[in-house]
Amino acid sequence: MKPSNAAFTLAKASEGLRLTAYPDPGTGGAPWTIGYGSTSGVKEGDVITLDQAEARLDRDLMNAAAVVNQKVTVPLTQNQFDALVDFVFNLGGKNFSSSTLLRKINAGDYEGAAAEFQKWTLAAGRTLPGLVIRRANERALFEGRA
Repeated sequence: MKPSNAAFTLAKASEGLRLTAYPDPGTGGAPWTIGYGSTSGVKEGDVITLDQAEARLDRDLMNAAAVVNQKVTVPLTQNQFDALVDFVFNLGGKNFSSSTLLRKINAGDYEGAAAEFQKWTLAAGRTLPGLVIRRANERALFEGRA
């Protein structure tokens, strides 16, 4: 599967757009982020264009989609897939691969998997309001309510 417009819309709404590199909100430092939440190769002081931000997001979501396609072994709706792509984009493939969320999905427990989103709202040991909102939006999309 490939990410639909819903995945791009969710990522953009969750991340916002910043054309100048900024520190991670959880750590106040690394990883540095730019565009729509891109961290690959970003360092303090970097500046990009809107076109570069769009290209980075496309690459990052395709990379996240590859992880979802590799790790999920049960059928998904497009909404479920898009929600998981955003989740992987935000948290990384390693966290997803070892998550109870993935285990529940692969066991066919879609309802239980949906309940797992809300457990991923911490950054550097503290709850971030933006992550609470993002996880709620991912769950709503996963459940077809978005």
